[in-house]
Amino acid sequence: MMSVIDRYILKEFLRTFCLIIISLAALYLIVDFFERIRMFVSNKATFSQIAAYFIFSIPTIVTQMIPISVLLSSLVTFGILSKNSELTALKANGISLYRSSLSIIAASVGIAFFSFLVSELATPHSNQKVKHIKLIEIQKRQQLGTFTQNEIWYRGKKAIYNIAVFDPVRGILRGIRISYLDHDMNLVKRIDAKEAYWKNGKWIFHNLLITTFPEDGFPLINKITSSVIDIPEKPADFLIVQKDTDEMGFGELKEYIAKLQAEGYDATRYLTDLHGKIAFPLVSVFLAVLGLCFSCRSERSGGIAQSIGIGVIIGLSYWIVFAFSISLGRSGALSPFFSAWAANIIFGLLSIGMLMRIRT
Repeated sequence: MMSVIDRYILKEFLRTFCLIIISLAALYLIVDFFERIRMFVSNKATFSQIAAYFIFSIPTIVTQMIPISVLLSSLVTFGILSKNSELTALKANGISLYRSSLSIIAASVGIAFFSFLVSELATPHSNQKVKHIKLIEIQKRQQLGTFTQNEIWYRGKKAIYNIAVFDPVRGILRGIRISYLDHDMNLVKRIDAKEAYWKNGKWIFHNLLITTFPEDGFPLINKITSSVIDIPEKPADFLIVQKDTDEMGFGELKEYIAKLQAEGYDATRYLTDLHGKIAFPLVSVFLAVLGLCFSCRSERSGGIAQSIGIGVIIGLSYWIVFAFSISLGRSGALSPFFSAWAANIIFGLLSIGMLMRIRT
């Protein structure tokens, strides 16, 4: 059963957490607005389009701000308890620091679970809406394809494309089938290729199988190792259709990875992001412990501002380490599992070490 002290500490923590996450989300929205105002003005975006763009951005912003909000909330809550000598009073009555921190650690576990649920149920749909509003409604691009059954179907200017994998970062298409049709919708030519690279403004196809279908006679098949294929579409055209990992939930991304692996494609980038979907929310627990440690390292000094400054540096350091290790995992330099969990392992060990060194 939760004691009066647990309820008191938890109430202060959650109140501070709500205030901080609302403030950070609002600050993020303001900065993002001024960064994108030129795009809105140049494309003559309406007020409703701008409002919808930022409203659907909120779930992603909230999930990104949760870890640093947990850290700052833990710092402020225990910093105030320490400054007001309430922690000293708790110790005098036989309540250790470990015991008094249980409510906040439990709350951080619940917040981490909530963050994962939002990332699974809300952010994929909201990210798709943000992308649609930006590219289709505001920038007036045409959406000539769809992402169904974990692959791209695209109706181009001269043909219909079926693409198994599109890597927008490196401009690579994999598992390509291009069907050329005449005015009567008869198949006149088909190109099958293993890969295509966007280089110097051209698509370079590799391992091609070109089949032509004459009106009278048998199909003609031509195998080519590598060739430049003149198609009018650019990587940006396929980007409108392609689903990125932040537009997929954990379950959908896992199914997509299974499809890629079954067809023999490299899924390293997607495996890294899959593990990251679990690792990122869980760091809130470790950051809560770090906040507790920094705020209580000098109970009588009352240096809350200094502790918060150090804590913010720790929080930003996590972002840097996590982003760096994820990039290494996507490139294949590290294993997907280790790259996604490396930052959590480092900060988890740091939080446990600091917790064991402070006076209880």
